[in-house]
Amino acid sequence: MARILVFNNDTDRMEVYTRNEADPMPYNVKGTLRVREFRGSSKSNILWTTKRTMQTWNSQRYIYGAPIFVGFAFRRPYEGGHGNQSQHYAGTAFDVGQTLSLAGRRNLWEITNSARIWSYVEPLSQTPTWVHFDKRFGIPACTSGGYPLLRRGSISNYVCIAQDDLNTLGFSTGGLDGIFGAKTQSAVRNYQQRTGLTVDGIIGCNTWRALQEAVIGMGKTGTTIN
Repeated sequence: MARILVFNNDTDRMEVYTRNEADPMPYNVKGTLRVREFRGSSKSNILWTTKRTMQTWNSQRYIYGAPIFVGFAFRRPYEGGHGNQSQHYAGTAFDVGQTLSLAGRRNLWEITNSARIWSYVEPLSQTPTWVHFDKRFGIPACTSGGYPLLRRGSISNYVCIAQDDLNTLGFSTGGLDGIFGAKTQSAVRNYQQRTGLTVDGIIGCNTWRALQEAVIGMGKTGTTIN
């Protein structure tokens, strides 16, 4: 059983669903992406993604016209396994096709790349045994890319990442809901003060880097919300 937080890109609201492992993900059609496939190896009871990611997956399956093996999708930062600001932690990325032959993966990549429905399709030279695509959004806080700047009033799956990081580090946000309210702002300011960052209550490039570098792969703590 999983609690799934979905950022609805059309309404700018967070939606909450409860699904069994064999159930389709919210907004998935024809059961082409089950909760267990999206979860992958994550042990979390809480998952998050976006409506647009699920809709784009639906289009991907329609265009490809066959089942797609999902090797990796969602992970929480404390579980690690990906880069500093990976879209896997945002619930918007997929690494797929690990069971295909080299020719099969190339065909899948070519179909996916030419469809132009994803925000990013990683070059095959960087993915030797899988095909990566994701549905990121927002203007990156760092010039090198990554997650968008967040401040009080922000609502999204990226806020889920920030809240997850802060709670895991012992800075309580009062919950894990994807809504950047007063308690989340206070947690950000406390974290910034404790770590020598500019205390402005805003999660920009430096705060994102610090949070993710501190949390990725550290494992759950006594203050992690799960």
